[in-house]
Amino acid sequence: MTAPPMTAPRICQAEHMPGTVAQDAHVPVVIVGGGACGLTAALMLHDAGVDCAVLERDATPTGSSALSSGFIPAPGTQVQRAAGIDDSPDRFAADITAKAKGRAAPHLVQAYAQAIGPALDALQLRHGLEWQVLDGFLYPGHSVRRMHATPEKTGAGLMGRLANAVAAADIPMVTDATVRELWINAEQRVIGVGYERPDGTLEHLACDALILACNGFGGNATMVRELLPDMRDALFAGHTGNDGSAIAWGRALGARLADLGGYQGHGSWAVPQGALISWALMMEGGIQVNALGERFHDETQGYSEASVHVLAQPGGVAWNVFDAPILALARTFPDFADAEAAGAVKHCDSVQALAAVIGCHESNLIATTASLTSASGQKDHKSAENRVFQRPLQAPFYAVKVTGALFHTQGGLDIDAQCRVLGADGEPFPNLLAAGGAARGVSGDAVWGYLSGNGLLSAVAGGYIAAHTAAELAR
Repeated sequence: MTAPPMTAPRICQAEHMPGTVAQDAHVPVVIVGGGACGLTAALMLHDAGVDCAVLERDATPTGSSALSSGFIPAPGTQVQRAAGIDDSPDRFAADITAKAKGRAAPHLVQAYAQAIGPALDALQLRHGLEWQVLDGFLYPGHSVRRMHATPEKTGAGLMGRLANAVAAADIPMVTDATVRELWINAEQRVIGVGYERPDGTLEHLACDALILACNGFGGNATMVRELLPDMRDALFAGHTGNDGSAIAWGRALGARLADLGGYQGHGSWAVPQGALISWALMMEGGIQVNALGERFHDETQGYSEASVHVLAQPGGVAWNVFDAPILALARTFPDFADAEAAGAVKHCDSVQALAAVIGCHESNLIATTASLTSASGQKDHKSAENRVFQRPLQAPFYAVKVTGALFHTQGGLDIDAQCRVLGADGEPFPNLLAAGGAARGVSGDAVWGYLSGNGLLSAVAGGYIAAHTAAELAR
């Protein structure tokens, strides 16, 4: 998926906005982007009694959130407590920090770990979003079950419920509105934006505070080559709206950027179907083998870094291999069911049949499957030999051909714990906020720092915090 050529976003210096004399051309808070971050922020502003408007470039709000699994990690929510799970923001923050090897921004780790639980509870209690804690397995890096999902268990389901809540709250959302201009006065205060309509006309909207909830730069091939050279040839499985606008505006404003080497990849993108295969299969005992029938990494280390491992294999592909009990779990995820219906899952009655599907020597696969019951010494923690299996895989086998893909970036505008954008001197801009993919996340500056769910954590917790900050600024 490749983004269309981007018209360079502009910074316009002026004391007054053009064409904003009419009362309806001003709103206290403008939100750029209608993904999970922007819609969460809009709902929280509504609850605070502060008017806002969401500007969304697509005809329907989807973004990267709709393409994700829709799973949000959070400690201490009502549903988690009801399930009897002992968790806390401190424990969650420790997991985030451990996965990023201490390279995630400490102030954001603490802020997001503290905010995400109240954010999900507010969305449930005040806006009717239903959460359930995923049971039966742990995602890589999480010490307890804290992954929350709507009943649909999809990103599209999450976005549908958020969009319905925004509509029910009668929050203005302008779709087919691509923001091209940020208007700034001499004090570096944002006074409004200019957005392009489908017919090419440019409209303007003044504001007292601006939240950049647009996404990252994964769809901007030039920026990917510059900032993420390891993924320069990777398939981009994110949303085309990830065009790097926030970074371009930040550079033009002299804002500080951070963690630009961080991103979420995924080592389980089904080809040619173009579908995400849940990493729960790997965590429950599934394996990845390359075209030679050999394992090449420890699958439990994480699906983000798995993207790099998969792309390094012959042909840049691998096969997810699992058996009937794991298939039963996989079928509880709608995205997997759709991929299976599209022909992604191959049924193999024996190791020999599996070798024929993969196109490798039977002896290689026999040796691979035979090794799954033993655990070798502690050498490299990422090596395939170090993984401990609770049980061997048993025929019949199932296989899905996958590649590594870039989903979204985790670096962007540097922000403080209130989601205020920071200038080069470390001081915040007066009324410019950023969250979600527009800002740095909590994954550090490398692919292996991504803890499962960090993207939606930054989006929802960041939207929640940014809304509270914007509400104070607008007042």
